Amino acid sequence: MKGLREIVLIHDLKKQGLSISAIARKVGCDRKTVRKYLDRGLEAPVYGPRRPRARMIEPYERYLQERVQAFPDLSGARLLREIRELGYEGGYTMVTDFLREVRPPRRTQFERRFETPPGKQAQVDFAEFTVEFSDEPGVARKVWLFSMVLGHSRWLWGRFVASQNLQSVLRCHIAAFSDMGGVPEEILYDRMKTAVIGEDEAGVVTFNTSLVALLNHYGAVSRACQPYRAKTKGKVERPFRYIRQDFFLARTFRNMDDLNAQFDACRTEVANPRVHATTRRVVDEAFAEEQPNLKPLPAIPYSAVLTVERRVSRDGMISVGGSFYSVPDTTRRRTLEVQHHATELRIYEDGQLIARHPVLEGKARRRVDPAHRKAPPPRSSLSRSSQGLRRPLSASQPSRPARASTARPWPI
Repeated sequence: MKGLREIVLIHDLKKQGLSISAIARKVGCDRKTVRKYLDRGLEAPVYGPRRPRARMIEPYERYLQERVQAFPDLSGARLLREIRELGYEGGYTMVTDFLREVRPPRRTQFERRFETPPGKQAQVDFAEFTVEFSDEPGVARKVWLFSMVLGHSRWLWGRFVASQNLQSVLRCHIAAFSDMGGVPEEILYDRMKTAVIGEDEAGVVTFNTSLVALLNHYGAVSRACQPYRAKTKGKVERPFRYIRQDFFLARTFRNMDDLNAQFDACRTEVANPRVHATTRRVVDEAFAEEQPNLKPLPAIPYSAVLTVERRVSRDGMISVGGSFYSVPDTTRRRTLEVQHHATELRIYEDGQLIARHPVLEGKARRRVDPAHRKAPPPRSSLSRSSQGLRRPLSASQPSRPARASTARPWPI
């Protein structure tokens, strides 16, 4: 049977005046065939149905259908192994093609985006970063980004800290509330140890008492996200990837202060002025609408106090939180009382305040107050050589009365 192309060619050759024999030679067919198509005219050929071929999977189709009806989640690889044991010799694709036709449709569970009204909620979490400061070349340090995100506007606040300890958490909360100019009704936390310290069998969560005291001062309540459900705090976790890729990578930082200074600039000039990918709104504009719904800041600043005792080193320093702070030269006691406030250290000797320092962020940092090093150096015994250069007193020269010693009990 000739195709439509050959039939058209036969009719064209006939119109050109060629004989039946000439057309048969050109098309490559018998003269009877040429006459047949010339008599029929330009009709498309009609093909009969092909004989169905037996498929290798056909004997196992009923078995497969029954299996996926009873257990819809059985994998194609598992079913392939089962029917191979029954004698199937075909391939995997044939199995999956058939399963695609007979497997019950799965019910798609769409994720529901949870939005909060203005001023209702903020989410808090930490993310770990590894950085090499140019002030300490060759030393890789771990730092953590404390992040607080308002649920409605997605307004972002963050600060890099050297530790996830309680004092860092309290300081970051105070600074975040101050910068946003208000306080949301509730704060949602991950199961970080500085926030959630336990949960009983009934699911009642116990929060850190110091954190609860801070939130009570500001009029906010704490709330814990569901365990192993990162999506319940997705508003604060998603920005971490954005910060890592858009800010942190391919940058250099001198120290922790420079890291935070650069991050604050990025946050205020890039992150918050951008159009948010989820809400499709400018973050700062949405925050301007949300801010009036925040609770006002309390009139009295929060001051958390952690009292500890620290021993003074031989160079007149005390260690708190891995950093070192100076005490005055006139200090006499070797053990002092230290009050660790949210943003300040206060050092007491016998109940008297003798030193105040801002809390240092980081490890092994030192702060020496110049006012603490004004006392003259202690009078120490002179060397033998210097004693030999002294002019001995004559017997007739009266000796001077001994001056009261100003030496301290340990060298500064």
